[in-house]
Amino acid sequence: MIILSIPLLYLRDWNILFKMTIDKEEFVTSTINYSLDNGIPLDYYFYEPDPSIELNPPGTDPHEVKILNGWPRINDFSLDNEGFELKPIDNTFEQFDDDAEIKKLFYPLIVEFVKMHTGANRVEVFDHTIRKPMSEDLKDQTDVQRPTVQLAHSDYTPKSGPQRIREILPDDAEQLLKRRVAFFNVWKPLYRTVEEFPLAMCDETTAVEEDKLIMELKYSDRTGEIFVFRYSPTHRWYYFPRMTPEQALLLKTYESDPERSSSMGHSAFEDPSSPPNAATRESIEIRTMAFF
Repeated sequence: MIILSIPLLYLRDWNILFKMTIDKEEFVTSTINYSLDNGIPLDYYFYEPDPSIELNPPGTDPHEVKILNGWPRINDFSLDNEGFELKPIDNTFEQFDDDAEIKKLFYPLIVEFVKMHTGANRVEVFDHTIRKPMSEDLKDQTDVQRPTVQLAHSDYTPKSGPQRIREILPDDAEQLLKRRVAFFNVWKPLYRTVEEFPLAMCDETTAVEEDKLIMELKYSDRTGEIFVFRYSPTHRWYYFPRMTPEQALLLKTYESDPERSSSMGHSAFEDPSSPPNAATRESIEIRTMAFF
């Protein structure tokens, strides 16, 4: 039996592991793709819809925004305030080309990682996605491999969060929903430092609920929904330049406690400081439910 754990070295050498990147500007300016609040329901199809359907896709309102380097504030961010944190993570698992091994060996590591950093009593991993360069054509994408998402969004709404729990844990759902529950994505590079299309996070304290627009996700057998974001000049965006595989972002994507931050917006973006020969970004995001 192989046991994966977070080496104490990572915890002892926190300042070394998360040493601020000094060769970067304090911020970059880039485009974040927001969505128009035009009163028309937003939707996205994971199959070819009937030609007669009038589509209203998200991301049609791009804005140039300042994206701040988060390294100087690495110890200040909180899941319950800004909605994200960056933590050291065990990097011994490397079989990201084997879906079965990811579920067998990497999922348990993620469960313990989320428990450690959130205090949850129970954590369930319910899926994962590997992001790497590939065609935008939906026919070329799979359930677990997709391109980066350059859209200001968050993964769950007050309706779709509990709905997902009922789908994944039908026998326990009603009892679990009586207590606090939160969803966290764990996002990390696969094998090498991120040099292009890093992930930006919108500080949840700078967004209001009215900035979040419901978008329906149309699958052949079901309909889900997520939040996309309308533009506001009050939004404050952060990223962590040159993240390495030993580092992982915790992103809150659903929260049942109204006193805590809820669905935090995030988006990949084109980093203008990326070198011309930048290595292509390959990352994984693991989606979890945490029960308290």
